[in-house]
Amino acid sequence: MEKLFSYGTLQMESVQKETFGRELSGIKDSLIGYVLCEVKINDLAVIKTSGTDIHPILKYTGKDTDIVEGTVFEITSLELSQADEYEVEEYIRVEGDFSSGQKAWAYVCAKSQAINT
Repeated sequence: MEKLFSYGTLQMESVQKETFGRELSGIKDSLIGYVLCEVKINDLAVIKTSGTDIHPILKYTGKDTDIVEGTVFEITSLELSQADEYEVEEYIRVEGDFSSGQKAWAYVCAKSQAINT
């Protein structure tokens, strides 16, 4: 099993059902060293699935005082690949450190794409 942190649209039941074919269950946790920003999405399929063209995105700061709340889901390797397909080029998947001490994958800003920083 893989662990995937969501702080945005992957927490939405409709997005989970469209992306994974099921509703996920997870545990609340906090990612350390990031701040929450926004990014404008241009991919029409993603906009249709999420219902919006403005999505949250994480920007790395490296500061222990910067924390983003979200949910860690346990998913299969296939579902992780499906999540990779859902996320657009503005995001990259990295392993993050969490308040609970666990490690999990998170989608973060690939480059200077974030707005409202």
